[in-house]
Amino acid sequence: MKILGVTACPSGVAHTYMAADALQRACEKAGVECKVETQGSIGVENEITTQDIKDATAVVLTTNMPIKNVERFERLPKVNLSATAVIKSADAIVAKIKSQLG
Repeated sequence: MKILGVTACPSGVAHTYMAADALQRACEKAGVECKVETQGSIGVENEITTQDIKDATAVVLTTNMPIKNVERFERLPKVNLSATAVIKSADAIVAKIKSQLG
């Protein structure tokens, strides 16, 4: 199982990276492969590739602002939440994805 994430927030600083970190830590704890792209104030980092998308089970997208190139994830099940919700509930999000799609 592989979970992808794309995080962004209006200022492109704190919440973008806090949400990415929370999702990565939750996946690690759950034994799930994970890659998170950040769309922050300095641009896109850790960009998700076409191969990443082919290998993925689901994608978590933050909803604080539009995600660039969201159409890349058309075929994947999506979890759309605010960055704050991802920060606060990453473990539960990963557990739910595992139980429903794993």
